[in-house]
Amino acid sequence: MAKTRRAFTPEFKREAVALLESSGRPQMQIAAELGIQPSMLRQWRAGLVGGSPPQRAAGSPGTASASPVASPSDQAAEIARLRRELDRTRMERDVLKKRSASSQRCPSDVRLHRAACERPKPVRLMCRVLEVSHSGYYDWRSRPESARSASNGRLLDDVRRIHAGHHRRYGSPRVHAALQAEGRTVGRGRVERLMRRHGIRALAVRRFRPCTTDSRHDLPIAANLLKQQFSAALPNTVWLADITYLPTGEGWLYLAAVLDLAARKIVGWSMRKHMRTELTSAALMMATQRQRPAAGLICHSDRGSQYAAEAYRSQLADMKATPSMSRTGCCYDNAPMESFFHTLEVELVHQRRWATWDEARRDLFVYIEGYYNRQRIHSALGYITPEQAERNAS
Repeated sequence: MAKTRRAFTPEFKREAVALLESSGRPQMQIAAELGIQPSMLRQWRAGLVGGSPPQRAAGSPGTASASPVASPSDQAAEIARLRRELDRTRMERDVLKKRSASSQRCPSDVRLHRAACERPKPVRLMCRVLEVSHSGYYDWRSRPESARSASNGRLLDDVRRIHAGHHRRYGSPRVHAALQAEGRTVGRGRVERLMRRHGIRALAVRRFRPCTTDSRHDLPIAANLLKQQFSAALPNTVWLADITYLPTGEGWLYLAAVLDLAARKIVGWSMRKHMRTELTSAALMMATQRQRPAAGLICHSDRGSQYAAEAYRSQLADMKATPSMSRTGCCYDNAPMESFFHTLEVELVHQRRWATWDEARRDLFVYIEGYYNRQRIHSALGYITPEQAERNAS
């Protein structure tokens, strides 16, 4: 596949410059996270803002001037911190209860749970709760560390590093895959046991609520060409599209995304405070400019009016792409796209409380462009990132 020059929409440039202005991090670091050259980011900043905070187009979310009192975001951060502390305390309590009710007890549990407590409890109290004799505990502590124990300690450090580096989003399968990518020879069961023993878990999965689709219209409906056959030999041969909505303190923020089926990469996206056709057209335009697909591309979506509108269909016709649509009320016909939105909900949306549209836009931009496409390994790709999958196929 011939290498094409990458193109970026004005929305991408605005969000990149806004991220640079708001994060306070070095320009080189921001550019590396987004996979662009620092000179490009510097040119965008000079062209868009001239050294001042970026200006948004009329009608776009977040046009209101920022208040000098940053109380909403500070309060949200403090609430999130207190919730994390409460979750940790509950986890420690549950682990103690579970361990005290279990028949598998050993002296190492005493040291483990004393280390987990913010204020270590007396040894005799911990031994009594865990039903371990205190003499056995001291006898165990005086023994030299075994080779297996030392190896587990080193492995645990690596597990914690990878888990923290991905913001607690990885469970044992992805942690194991990341260790293997670093050259570590270790079994998945061993990683799983270590994580379970030390209370290292992925973010909790919550019930996913997909965006409701308004298919009550008289616009043309395309046939379902995929029929739940979610495989593509090469990138830019099948794209999936859908919309979801996210809560903020200023109201709903709507996100339209375009996913390449072969690489599982988000090739286009758009964020607005409405669900009109402009939302989906902007996402498709970004994907087209960045990927430059050849004729014959299949673009699959639901039957929403945004995808059946004349403007969207004309856009597909100009690309020489073929539209495809799911059956009414069947989310399984667009399962990979729904899976991405579910991952987004679990790993980002449920972990944030956004006071403004701007805050949500910034976090979504960083997650999609800086993390999901470039850092997060995907199980459907054999535990490599979408960027790696796209490069391997080219």
